[in-house]
Amino acid sequence: MKPPPSRAGAFKYGPRPGTFVAGRGDLAERLRCGPEGGAVRAVGTGVRTGVEAALGAWNAVMFEIKKICCIGAGYVGGPTCSVIAQMCPEIRVTVVDVNESRINAWNSPTLPIYEPGLKEVVEACRGKNLFFSTNIDDAIKEADLVFISVLSNPEFLAEGTAIKDLKNPDRVLIGGDETPEGQRAVQALCAVYQHWVPKERILTTNTWSSELSKLAANAFLAQRISSINSISALCEATGADVEEVATAIGMDQRIGNKFLKASVGFGGSCFQKDVLNLVYLCEALNLPEVAHYWQQVIDINDYQRRRFASRIIDGLFNTVTDKKIAILGFAFKKDTGDTRESSSIYISKYLMDEGAHLHIYDPKVPREQIVVDLSHPGVSEDDQVSQLVTISKDPYEACDGAHAVVICTEWDMFKELDYERIHKKMLKPAFIFDGRRVLDGLHQELQTIGFQIETIGKKVSSKRFPYAPSGEIPKFSLQDPPNKKPRV
Repeated sequence: MKPPPSRAGAFKYGPRPGTFVAGRGDLAERLRCGPEGGAVRAVGTGVRTGVEAALGAWNAVMFEIKKICCIGAGYVGGPTCSVIAQMCPEIRVTVVDVNESRINAWNSPTLPIYEPGLKEVVEACRGKNLFFSTNIDDAIKEADLVFISVLSNPEFLAEGTAIKDLKNPDRVLIGGDETPEGQRAVQALCAVYQHWVPKERILTTNTWSSELSKLAANAFLAQRISSINSISALCEATGADVEEVATAIGMDQRIGNKFLKASVGFGGSCFQKDVLNLVYLCEALNLPEVAHYWQQVIDINDYQRRRFASRIIDGLFNTVTDKKIAILGFAFKKDTGDTRESSSIYISKYLMDEGAHLHIYDPKVPREQIVVDLSHPGVSEDDQVSQLVTISKDPYEACDGAHAVVICTEWDMFKELDYERIHKKMLKPAFIFDGRRVLDGLHQELQTIGFQIETIGKKVSSKRFPYAPSGEIPKFSLQDPPNKKPRV
């Protein structure tokens, strides 16, 4: 298979002569769309950045980068270019997007996304050498370098720690065509990052290597999460504690302790998408065994979500119909307002299908986003959301009168709640289902208060209330989402 062609020829707008174009497209998308479709698709998607870029260039001569245009003002395009502007005050950075409301938000006191430290960076540079605009054509024509924002590197830019990771990255990966023009483009982009990144941390590769490195990095991280989650099921069945197991194996230097936190499952825009892109790529290249191997990473993640929902139903005496359940946390992880592929969506779906009334609280996800996510045709039917979902303004309101509290996001604030106050207002017996292991140090205290506690990868409660089966077949199949109960 030939290396992917330069993206320059596929660009739908007309950059001025001498402009470098940095784009990052999926290998799988390129196979689906052809060599040019991926680049056109990238325009205006607004979710990722060309950090590990597939580069093309018109210019045959190296020159200093003075103006940068980034197409896409999403979760990574915005923060990445904001940090570039802060670290390179002599470079004018313009972030463009077709979404006018998003651009207006970037130009307002209330940014469209939440990242610790992001607001301070934007406010320090906006209007000086950082600009947000919907005028895509002019920004491209004036730019010396254009980023097509599509994908990210999970270790270079992880949501929740994006600003810290951008300022002190493990590495910056830049891929380009193995032609004189391509290599000059690579060096031009290297010069931008060398303003603050040590030269030894900037890696340059060919285009295929950079794109496959991105997919493989996310696949390996997702694989570790699915691996420890599979062990969590075994721990619950045997009486082991998955945290103790993770600590023991993480001390092996060959394995390490990163990404060994058992939970209700991984979410976010990158992991599932990139693993599935890897699966598609393997299938397209006639590598079915490899495709099947990576598909199992996704299958275990889906299984973990269904298994946790099943434990909630079993714990609540085998039915949640018309019961109030407080869902604490809706973002896919703490310190972000991003809900894409969040496990909370799937847990909510399974509980709604069983007729539960959900009261949802998240400190950073707006009400409108929760309603949109749960109203998706693949998640709910008809008027399920309006009948079964209430968005609460604080965690105590969500828990008032609830049968159970379900923690789906590891927000630090959930460790500091007044659980005695919560217990007094809940129906009895009161249950806590901790899908993120955030209350591990509070189990004894919570049991003394009177809570029945269930958590991932550990048996906490030795005594169970009547008719709360621990070893019976779950109410719905762990292989398929539960069917919607007929209304009486």
